[in-house]
Amino acid sequence: MTIIDLKNISKSYKGLVLFENTNLAIEKGKIYGLTGPNGSGKSVLFKMMCGFIFPDQGTVTIRGKQLGKDNRFPEDFGIIIDRPGYIGNKTGFENLKYLAMINRKISDEQIKETMIKVGLQPAAKQKVKEYSLGMKQKLAIAQAIMEDQEILLLDEPFNALDVDSVENIRGLLKSLKDKGKTIVLTSHNQEDIDLLSDHIYRVRNFTLEKIK
Repeated sequence: MTIIDLKNISKSYKGLVLFENTNLAIEKGKIYGLTGPNGSGKSVLFKMMCGFIFPDQGTVTIRGKQLGKDNRFPEDFGIIIDRPGYIGNKTGFENLKYLAMINRKISDEQIKETMIKVGLQPAAKQKVKEYSLGMKQKLAIAQAIMEDQEILLLDEPFNALDVDSVENIRGLLKSLKDKGKTIVLTSHNQEDIDLLSDHIYRVRNFTLEKIK
């Protein structure tokens, strides 16, 4: 079952041509890895999938519904794109609590359980402004998965993580896939892509080239 369908996508961003007549069909319950050099358009592709920006030409369809002005942001997406911003003088739990209040779908206990899964201590009084880069990355992953989102778009989820944390997050993503989640991710580490992905695409010559 195709859950995300990009058809004949063309996109220029800040004066640069990134994609021309690009197609991609993402099946439910699979992990897709995207590779390509910095500036090749991976983050822009993610932004088009979740309705943050629109393609210049072509269509983006999520669960059979085309994204547009009347259907801007698809539901049930967990997203890491660029570096998420947080309230520096609040704890990790307090930040996630504020985000959870938007949809009111999960309890405090579910937030705490998610923090533990990614390797954070929910009872810690440490402010986010005092977090290491690795801890901020774990917090980003926690916000992306804590509401049991169906589709995860994860741009460099392993950035700044130590070896043990990388192993933990790899295992977590595999378990989410086993539960039927659809995951699209990027990583500068080819090993992450190779170990996790059912399908791998490379951004090359303004399109997506399938390599697995």
